[in-house]
Amino acid sequence: MAATEFVPNQAKTEGITAHVIWLTTGLSCEGDSVAMTGATNPSLEDIITGAIPGMPRVVVHNTVLAVEQGEEFMQAWYDAEAGKLDPFVLILEGSVPNEKINGDGYWTGMGVNPSNGQPITTNEWIDRLAPKAAAVVAVGTCATYGGIPAMKNNPTGAMGLADYLGWNWKSKAGIPIVNIPGCPAQGDNVTETLMYLVFALAGMAPLPDLDEAGRPTWLFGRTVHESCNRAAFYEEGDFATEYGSDHRCLVKLGCKGPVVKCNVPLRGWINGIGGCPNVGGICMACTMPGFPDKYMPFMDEDAMGRMSSNLAKFTYGPLLRWGRHMNIKRKYDKEPEWRHNRAELTSGYAKRW
Repeated sequence: MAATEFVPNQAKTEGITAHVIWLTTGLSCEGDSVAMTGATNPSLEDIITGAIPGMPRVVVHNTVLAVEQGEEFMQAWYDAEAGKLDPFVLILEGSVPNEKINGDGYWTGMGVNPSNGQPITTNEWIDRLAPKAAAVVAVGTCATYGGIPAMKNNPTGAMGLADYLGWNWKSKAGIPIVNIPGCPAQGDNVTETLMYLVFALAGMAPLPDLDEAGRPTWLFGRTVHESCNRAAFYEEGDFATEYGSDHRCLVKLGCKGPVVKCNVPLRGWINGIGGCPNVGGICMACTMPGFPDKYMPFMDEDAMGRMSSNLAKFTYGPLLRWGRHMNIKRKYDKEPEWRHNRAELTSGYAKRW
């Protein structure tokens, strides 16, 4: 039995097994797989041990999680290509290199072609497995949109999975490419989406709703600013002037939260705790298709952000802040009169007998 293969403890979905073929050999750091091990809602352990009621059996094939080596580990890839693992979800971690410009070698690969003894490139695995997968998922900003390896003037021609397969590509189950961006992707976002897909493939849930960038809308429908506990300070024109100074809005220190779609301020990083703005760090836009090129220098204030923040700071912000604080001080920060120890009633109550 593989290291991540367990028998679930419920019988509702007996006989249904969903395999996850996880390619970690794109151009990246495998940080997404590591981040996923910290997920708690649901946890990876809950998924692969069958602890989630009604969920089909799930077997995850991932280099970070596996104890198998060499050909023993690669057998799942060959079985998926041969149609022996059906249905399976193909997950890519890391950006897709352009093997047309690799010169005399190759950029990334995993396993060896028995026919010629040459490495099987990541691109070749995508070509072999994507048409047979029930769903295809790109995890992390490198896999979704190219990320840091795809920065301008990079030598590998790196790109996101949708740029490689095509943005209108759909799996044999009719599911578009599902993008879960982040550098790395927030662990619970990964496990929750995987759980959603498995239930959908079993006919127990609808297909996931995705936005124009392929992101699950229930996870990436809000901006960082809309979910941030510092957001109210923005509208009051009250901004932090240095890191670690206080809990005010960080937009003047380079935070890109007003234009970035990410749920980390709400979800936290691990078990609801942490996350960039929650611990005093600026949002660097790592979940966005234009990351990193369109957001550099990271710690410089955005031009449009400067204009809107100055408008808040020097016009309505101070007036709004003053009005709120005065209202609190004069009215809402005091007990009602009738709660004091007085000889007479002050609430207007009168006996009826």
